[in-house]
Amino acid sequence: MKPTIYEHFHPDEKAFVDRAWEWIERSAQQHELKRTDFLDPRQSQIIEALANRNPDVQIRFEGGYPEAERRRAIIAPEYMYLEDEPAGLSVLAVNGGSASLEGLDHGDYLGALLGLGIKRDRIGDIHVHESFCHIIILDTIADYLNIHLRQVHRVNVMTDVIPLDQLQAVVPELQEMTFTVASMRLDGIASDVHRISRTKIVDPIRAGRCRVNWKTVENPSEQLGMGDVVSIKGLGRFKVLETDGVTKKGRIRVRIGKFI
Repeated sequence: MKPTIYEHFHPDEKAFVDRAWEWIERSAQQHELKRTDFLDPRQSQIIEALANRNPDVQIRFEGGYPEAERRRAIIAPEYMYLEDEPAGLSVLAVNGGSASLEGLDHGDYLGALLGLGIKRDRIGDIHVHESFCHIIILDTIADYLNIHLRQVHRVNVMTDVIPLDQLQAVVPELQEMTFTVASMRLDGIASDVHRISRTKIVDPIRAGRCRVNWKTVENPSEQLGMGDVVSIKGLGRFKVLETDGVTKKGRIRVRIGKFI
């Protein structure tokens, strides 16, 4: 790979860039079809950017439903027909039987799966409901999880593998807030959203614990725009929903959605 390509990515992403480029090259030169494990949105962006550099490959993303955050990539030679190519996904339905699942959250279910030795990239989006949970997984581990997942955070559970068309997805809830800012700087907006001082918000950003659109950003003065999703480890995520003009004092009105 040309060294200049790395300039477009964060140094921490180099290992994944190398792997993704190898998948694309093998597809183009050796006519291989590659199904990746689940990718986060940033990894999907990287693969798409690299695939766009090679006219001999095509790519399709599948996460089980249109709004999926974590998706598999199917990478194939340009001449292949991918629409009917199976994505290899299943849905693990978890219920409590006579036990209540109320109070269990995303982290509880993810922790239970990881505790069984399952790697994070084998697990797609997790949809937590009050009385059940639907988890998108690779179909290669469906039978294993259906047999072995019997407890989630001290609650005994029952499982079943169901087809994708029975998935009941959860739409993330956003707590909306509106305020004015002097500029669209990352540190300024993040400090208002999380209600902590700008000096304190700078530390996790510079320490590499902040992602904008799933890409690590270490510059507190990074400029945000409408649609950007910001995640700071330990504080949560928010999305810039709208910028709505400027006040008489020259401040920018912004509408933010905080994921709850």
